[in-house]
Amino acid sequence: MTPTCGRPYSLFKMAAIDRAHGPANSRELLKDLIALRPGPRCGFWLGNPHLDSWPGLHRHFGTRTEEELRRKLGDDFRWISPSFFEGTWSSPSSKGLLGWSASKAAHGQAGPLAPVEDPSELERFEWPDPGVLEFRDAVDALGAAGPFFRASGFWSPFFHDIMDLFGLEAYFTKMHTHPEVVEAVTDRICGFYFAANERFFDAAGDRIDGYFFGNDFGTQLDLMIGLPHFDRFILPWFKKLTDQALRRGYQVILHSCGSIHRVIPRLIASGVNCLHPLQAKAAKMDAETLARDFGGKIAFLGGIDTQGVLNRGTPGEVKAEVRRVKSLLGPCLIVSPSHEAILPDVPPRNVAAMAEAAAE
Repeated sequence: MTPTCGRPYSLFKMAAIDRAHGPANSRELLKDLIALRPGPRCGFWLGNPHLDSWPGLHRHFGTRTEEELRRKLGDDFRWISPSFFEGTWSSPSSKGLLGWSASKAAHGQAGPLAPVEDPSELERFEWPDPGVLEFRDAVDALGAAGPFFRASGFWSPFFHDIMDLFGLEAYFTKMHTHPEVVEAVTDRICGFYFAANERFFDAAGDRIDGYFFGNDFGTQLDLMIGLPHFDRFILPWFKKLTDQALRRGYQVILHSCGSIHRVIPRLIASGVNCLHPLQAKAAKMDAETLARDFGGKIAFLGGIDTQGVLNRGTPGEVKAEVRRVKSLLGPCLIVSPSHEAILPDVPPRNVAAMAEAAAE
């Protein structure tokens, strides 16, 4: 593919300049949208493309770096999490038992905590140590982010971490058979993320605009666990993490794939300001339903279908879908794919169409 040229190239270039230097730059615009204050336009986030997608994107758009491409597309959002900087984990002890998942061979594989039946047994495991984490790389990156919204904080995927440590079947079974063990492990993992965020937020200060963290609570059809178990094992620490960020003056953005419609009222009550990625084909996560049930109560980030439109549609169809989603979920909407990791099956021309329609 050759670099995009002509009208689309000019549009992207102008959009990037206008968003950085206009009356409401990207940072202030997204703060307003997430606070449910409509701005002059919707926002746009490219998402976090899969590693294998970048070469094709760079060839198509004639770019060499991630930042160059984001600016060319008029991307308003920068995700800069200390979780993803190698320098954060300067000591092997900082990851402790969390490092186990790197050796997993399958999602359903039983983890090291699968046989645990008494909370006292947890003492023999090596737990992560927030006291040895280093934040210079992440703080420097936040400081250099420019006039764009800075989403940060530890990714804190505690639901998945615990699922890995038990194994999915053991985790859900122990909610019934050994709830005290599940609660003790949850305290360990979430306590680590809380302490790590506390230290990181001290270091980063007002370089952060929003706390962005992720736990996929849904399948394509419904929640992975019932509401009573969600309320007992998930919600207490979920609220502590959101409260921690809100006390700092940060907005809270939650990533959760799947059908999570049943818990969105609980998420709003817990202080979540913005919901991502709005998996368009999951049950009751379509734009019409979200707009009807939650419009004006929470901001939206995502919603552009990656299961059928971005990957299989024509550029015209992509633009039509963006306009449709904007008409339903706007004005407090940040246009973005319904899964942040754009895969190589998404043609770059459709990425261009999404960005162009978002900028209209």
